[in-house]
Amino acid sequence: MKICIFGAGAIGGYMAVKLVQAGADVSLVARGPHLAAMQQDGLTLIEEDAEVTVPVTASDDPAALGVQDYVIVTLKAHSVPGVVDAMQPLIGPDTTIVSGVNGVPWWYFHKLDGPYEGTRLQSVDPGDKQWTGFGPDRVLGCVVYPAAEVIRPGVIKHIEGNRFSLGEPDGSKSERALALSKALSAAGLKAPVRPRIRDEIWVKLWGNLSFNPISALTHATLDVLCTDPGTRAVAKGMMLEAQEIAETLGIKFPIDVERRIDGGAAVGAHRTSMWQDLDQDRPMEIDALVKSVQELGALVGVETPTIDTVLALIQLRAKVAGLY
Repeated sequence: MKICIFGAGAIGGYMAVKLVQAGADVSLVARGPHLAAMQQDGLTLIEEDAEVTVPVTASDDPAALGVQDYVIVTLKAHSVPGVVDAMQPLIGPDTTIVSGVNGVPWWYFHKLDGPYEGTRLQSVDPGDKQWTGFGPDRVLGCVVYPAAEVIRPGVIKHIEGNRFSLGEPDGSKSERALALSKALSAAGLKAPVRPRIRDEIWVKLWGNLSFNPISALTHATLDVLCTDPGTRAVAKGMMLEAQEIAETLGIKFPIDVERRIDGGAAVGAHRTSMWQDLDQDRPMEIDALVKSVQELGALVGVETPTIDTVLALIQLRAKVAGLY
C-alpha cells in the first residue's frame, strides 16, 4: 500500500511519522524550509515527553513520487483547488483521495440520497475544479481530530487527539476504507469507519463555523469567547442556524448547542486556527468554514442572519489585511 500525504504540515506530518514507524510506504508533498529540513534531517515528532525522528521520502514534485493507492489531502481547504493539476501524477485508476480538509467538503452531495444529490458547492470548489479533476467516486471522507503544530521546520509537536474518522459518501464499509483504517490503526491511530460521516463533519464544523471567525475578530481565546455572554450568544445563534440547515439535510446531532459550546470552553486558552492565520498573514479558511454554510442555507431555504453578519465582518477583516 502506497500512501502519499499531500500538504505535510502539522497534521500530515504527525500522521506520516506514525505511519513510517509502523513500516508503511509513505511519501510526503511539502515545500519551503519545512521540506528542506525533512529532506536533510528527517521528520521529528515531539509527543508528550518523547521525541522521535524518522527518515521520510519528501518532495515538492508529485511526479517524482509516482502513482499512489491513497492520497491523503491535509491542506487548508482554499489551497486544494489550486493544486488539483499538480496532483495528477499521483493518481492512477485505483487511487483513493482521502479528504482530510476542514469545513463542508466539496464532495458533500455525492451519493447523498435526496433532492440535492450531485449538487456542487462553489464556495469550496470554485469552477468544479476538484469535482472534475479528482472525480467524486475517488473520495473517502475523513474528519481530523488531532491538534498539532509545526514548531520549526521539520519538527512537529503533537498536542492532543489521535482520531481520524473515515467514511464513504454512500455510507458503505468499503474494502478501501477498511484497508486504510487497518493501516492507520497499526500506526497507533484511531480510524473508525463511520456509516454517517457527514454527522461527524457537522459536529466539528459547528465549532469551526462560529469559534474561528469570532476569535479572529475579537482575539479572544476559546475559554473567553465561549463564556462571555455576548460572544457566546453570537456563537449560539450561528450554530442554531447551522443546525437547522443540517437537520434539513438529514443530519443527526448527538449533542445540543449548549454542550458543544461548553466543550469549546473546556479546551481552555486556545487560539483558533483562523486567528493564528490572521496573525501570521496567511489566508484564512473563511469560505470552507463559514461561506459554505451560508451557501447551504440558501440551497435549502434556511435564513442565516447571524452567519451572514459574522461572515461579512470576517471577510472584510481579511480583505483589509490583504488575505482574502
